[in-house]
This record gives sequence, structure tokens and C-alpha cells, in this order.
Amino acid sequence: MPSFDQIDPQCAVSPHSAHAVKWGGRIGRWIAVFGPGLVVMLADTDVGSIITAGQSGVQWGYRLLLLQVVLMPILYVVQELTVRLGIFTGRGHGELILYHFGKAWAWVSVTGLAVATLGALLTEFSGVAGVGEMYGVPRAESLALAAAALLIVVLTGSYRRVERAAMIIGLFEVAFFFVAYAAHPSAAAIGRGMVDIPLHDINYLYLVAANIGAVIMPWMVFYQQSAVADKKLGPQHFKIARLDTAVGAVVTQLIMAAVLVACAATIAPHNAGASLSTVGEMSGALTPFLGKTMGQLVFGLGVLGAGLVAAIVASLALAWGVGEVAGYKRSLELHPLRARWFYGIYAACVVAGAVLVGVWPNLVTLNIGVQVMNALLLPVVLGFLIALAVRALPEEYRLKGWYFWVVVAVAGVTTSLGVFGGVQGLGL
Repeated sequence: MPSFDQIDPQCAVSPHSAHAVKWGGRIGRWIAVFGPGLVVMLADTDVGSIITAGQSGVQWGYRLLLLQVVLMPILYVVQELTVRLGIFTGRGHGELILYHFGKAWAWVSVTGLAVATLGALLTEFSGVAGVGEMYGVPRAESLALAAAALLIVVLTGSYRRVERAAMIIGLFEVAFFFVAYAAHPSAAAIGRGMVDIPLHDINYLYLVAANIGAVIMPWMVFYQQSAVADKKLGPQHFKIARLDTAVGAVVTQLIMAAVLVACAATIAPHNAGASLSTVGEMSGALTPFLGKTMGQLVFGLGVLGAGLVAAIVASLALAWGVGEVAGYKRSLELHPLRARWFYGIYAACVVAGAVLVGVWPNLVTLNIGVQVMNALLLPVVLGFLIALAVRALPEEYRLKGWYFWVVVAVAGVTTSLGVFGGVQGLGL
């Protein structure tokens, strides 16, 4: 086996990178380092997650609101490991699996990533198409515009520009806070609902599993670790990068909570049996209470932000992951002609997602299959992540002691409930 440095010398960590030298003072360093954690967390609140949060509010009122808070540290614990691995090895997730566990396991991991990415793109572009249809825009036109925008953002920019564009697009998700505010939720009802937890009800447990399953996705792990490596963050950036991840975990779960509160305050009291399986259905259910103009505009902006940033992150994650295993050049700092496979896979993901949503008559059955696959992939994804954190990191930054067992417990619970949700989705 070749030495570690022979796998890909282009990814070596530079102690003077991440553009930090261009900024003066502590705030400047924070701004220069911030990005990978916030972007991946904004992508985590994708269209499927929004629909899950909305359905939770409709069916159970505020009873699943406390779960959104509990999921904040779970998100942080998992994604913080990708920060450690990216900073202290300078390598992407797929590359570390290749080196430590061999080519076969590396391709198994990337194959799972490809399936998860396809499922994510179908969900995100379905959301984009749903927003377009609310305004009478034909599905083909809205999908073509979205795909073109995503290609332009990545093919014409450096990593820094892509990251900034993703953060700006993702900030449209803040619109959900306005939706929750306009719903005028009752503080007393929220308090009562958060402590009324019907753990004996199988339908409640199913939505608990669905919410947990929406937290950890394979493309999130691949993206953040590869982004940290591509941004060439070094050990001196570790504390700030962890803060970036923590802020992102809080923001994304607050967005989920906002969607849940809006639906619990408006739809649940009048139509607790409503099925919100699409963006159009959710928007249509909210507009009688928020007003048609505001409901469609604010909700539409939030969905577009969520769908587009998730499409960028998932597609880049696959392009990085395949490159790390196949060995082709992969960096947003390289010109598209110098990294043709990297940009080609990204473009293929975007175009394929848009085309499939445009021509597939019914995405429901396909989406169920993808969700089940995501759930079954959790043991592999989290297993490799923990194994690498024990094996690939410098001694002082490896998982060990009580924190090792905390991480194992978090991964075990998340995996168990994710698989439970997948099995329930199949009706087994």
C-alpha cells in the first residue's frame, strides 16, 4: 500500500490557508474560517426535512418540538468528527476510508453516498418544481432555471465563492421564522405540548424516527470533511471550525422548529388529519391562515433556499467522494478543464436530478425506497466515521474515554431509530 502522503499530495494542509491572512483581527479570522459547518447544516434542513417537520406539527401539535432541541447536540457530535478528520488529516472522508480500510470498503461507502445523493436531489428538485407550480410556472421551466443556476454557481467560482453563494441562498430559510411568527402560536400551548410525550403511541414513535432520520445523511459527512480539506483549514482553525458547526446545528434545528410551530398553530387545530406530502399541499394548507400572498411568497422563498443549497451540497459531496476513491483531481480551486471529472460528476448530478423530477410521473414510491436505503446506510456511515476518529487522528484528538462512549451511544440511538423508521416506511 502506498504511503499516506502518496495518495494525494494536493490536499496537504497549509498552516497559512483559509484566506485567514487576508483578514485582520479575531473577527476576520472567524469570517474566513466560517462556512463548511453552516452550509452543511442549512442543507440538512432540506425539502424532505421541512415536510417532515410540517407533518409532525399537524399530527402531534407541539409534542415533537422538544425533539428538535434534543437533536442539536446529536447533530453537533456527529458533524464535529468530520471537522476533526478534515483538519488534522487534510483528507476527505472517502480518501481516509480508502487508506485505512481498502478499496472495496471505500467503493461500498461511495455507492451508498451516490444513492443518498440521488434521493436528496429528487427531493430538492421536487420542492423547486412545487414552488414554481404555486406561481403557475411549468415544471420544465422551473427545473431548467434551477439547474442552470446551480451549474453557474459552481462552474464559475472558487470554493470561497461557492460557499458564500450557498450561505446566501440558504439564508432564505430564515423566512420560516416569519411564517412561525405570523402563525401567532400560544406560548401556553407550546409549553403543554413539549412535556406531553406519548411514547406508547407507535405513530408518534414513527415520526420521532422520521425526524431523527432526517438529521444525519451520508452526503453531510462527506461534504463537510471534504469542504474543510478543500478550504485547507489547519489546526489553528479547529476551535472556530467547531463553533461554525455548533452555530449551524442550532440554526438548522430552529428552522425545523419554526416549521413545526407554524403548522401546529394553524393547520393542526382545524385539520389534524391533513397529509402534507408535497410543498404545494403544505403551502395550500398554510395560506388560509397566513394569507395567500404572504403564505406563498415567504414559504416559497424558504423552500427554494432549502432545496437549492441542499442540491449544491449533496452534488459536491458525491463529486468529492468519488474523486477521493477514484483518484482524480477534485477541488473548487481548480479550473473546470483541469478537474473535468470532478465538475462533470457535479453537473451530471444536477442535470439528472432535474430531468428525473421533470419526467417521473410519481416520485412517491421512489422516495420511499431512497428513505429506507438512507436508514439502512446509517450503520455504515456512522460506523466508518467513528472508526476513523479512533484510528486516523493524532493521539491527542482521537475519540477516547467517556466522550468515545457518548459518541457511540448517540450513533447507536440514531441508527436504531433511523432503521426503525425505514422498516416502518416499508410497512414491515
